[in-house]
Amino acid sequence: MPAILKRLGLVLIAVVIVCVVATAGYMVIEDYSLLDAVYMALTTMTTIGYGEIHPLSPAGRLFNIIVIVFGVSAMFLAIGAMTHTIIEVQFGNLVEKRRTRRMIDRLVNHYIICGYGRVGRGAAEEMKQSGVPFVIVDRSEEKTERAMHAGFLAVQADATRDETLRGVHIGRARGLIAALATDADNLFVVMSAKTLNNKIRVVARAGDDEAESKMFRVGADAVYAPYTVTGIRLAQALLRPHVFQFFDFATTSLQMDVRIEQLAIGSNSFLAGKSLSESRLRSEMKVVVLAIRKHDGTMLFNPSAEAKIEQGDHLIVMGESEPLRTLETRVAGDAA
Repeated sequence: MPAILKRLGLVLIAVVIVCVVATAGYMVIEDYSLLDAVYMALTTMTTIGYGEIHPLSPAGRLFNIIVIVFGVSAMFLAIGAMTHTIIEVQFGNLVEKRRTRRMIDRLVNHYIICGYGRVGRGAAEEMKQSGVPFVIVDRSEEKTERAMHAGFLAVQADATRDETLRGVHIGRARGLIAALATDADNLFVVMSAKTLNNKIRVVARAGDDEAESKMFRVGADAVYAPYTVTGIRLAQALLRPHVFQFFDFATTSLQMDVRIEQLAIGSNSFLAGKSLSESRLRSEMKVVVLAIRKHDGTMLFNPSAEAKIEQGDHLIVMGESEPLRTLETRVAGDAA
């Protein structure tokens, strides 16, 4: 859009310049009044041809020929630019929508973000950093365009409608984030998502405790209340500033290239059956194991070096992005 506006602006400037020069020429050469000169310039440039207001001298006729050449050229250029812009906007939108639809149709094991407000934007940035496929759904045209300008795959639609969720292929999606503006809409999205795909993992935003409990009852896997979480973090920042700084550093990684990830241990994993000391994750991979979520659901925090890694476990690990990507690739390769 900025390029289109720039193009139209340049054409408009060219038309104005020709009109001003023509007006000044008629006033100087033929001694026209300002009104007569402007009128003569416009009728000549637009090829209306009402005739000369006053008979032109030979010098005036020569000048008029120059005005006709440049003025008509400028007007044709303006008309062509406007037509080209209209076609470009209309067909550009159509091509962009078709391209977006093709990309959505190819999504597999992706994530769906319903709502592109402050919570949705934060979720999208985290998804982008993690390198996973996702699509944003928002009923606002402005927010949808903002998401697309940010480089995200987005569609303008009502996420509370089943056909919308089917359109972004919820049946083959891995997870969904309900981050709409109201608790009622988020509750409806959770219900619809679980109905359309009972295996999908759904997390939702809730404004109050009552909505939080309702979302859990209809199948949400995790619910977060931003105001409650913010209050807790503010208190932690005041009471335990160093602990707060560590968790903020570990979860946002704004100052260093450090992330926390979870790794699923499959039956063919090179880590299965080994102890932490035998895995040498810290010494060779430069990765710290913060916890092990055992296959039975128990969480083993700060595991000892003798702790066994078994099939079905999930490792909660922390490290720099490059070693983590290498480890994730090896684990994913084992799973394949």
